[in-house]
Amino acid sequence: MGKIDFKPGNMLYPLPAVLVTTRGSDGKDNIITVAWTGTVCTNPPMLYISVRPERYSYQALKETGEFVVNLTTEAMAKETDFCGVRSGRDLDKFDRTGLHKGRASIVGAPIILESPVNIECRVKEEVPLGSHSMFLADVVHVTVDERYMDQKGSFHLEKADPIVYCHGSYHTIGKALGNFGYSVRKQKKIRKNRTNN
Repeated sequence: MGKIDFKPGNMLYPLPAVLVTTRGSDGKDNIITVAWTGTVCTNPPMLYISVRPERYSYQALKETGEFVVNLTTEAMAKETDFCGVRSGRDLDKFDRTGLHKGRASIVGAPIILESPVNIECRVKEEVPLGSHSMFLADVVHVTVDERYMDQKGSFHLEKADPIVYCHGSYHTIGKALGNFGYSVRKQKKIRKNRTNN
């Protein structure tokens, strides 16, 4: 099996396909699809999104320093794509997609009620990088859909059928292969019951 040299580029896939909601200083709400996003720190909880300065939501991010990352599902795939290819300058994406906005607990930007997880963020720093500016943000509040909680208080995002973005297309995440640490976890010894004859 051979390897082929490839030009430097964005080959780190798959990535979460998220819907980022913003509210401008004029009070106008918008939704932008973002795949350039991820976790940067656990304590304090932080994440980042990278946005092109020419995107409509960029100005709202700069003005208010607040946004919500709304995780997406298979049922939201068409709306996720739509919010990435149409501009909020031209239309109201909540109205056109039928997604419902809810009130965030801390930030001014709305949450998307259909999303299984809403992550409210405040920008800590903007880092201009070239084609994109990266917004490093503190996670200030999280809400989750109670349908995916079990009786022990654990959250099961996989039951919401989340989607990812991979090289220009959307995908479901597939089957679970093991829990964190399964490769080194000791196997339970099975005792055989021996009966005396």
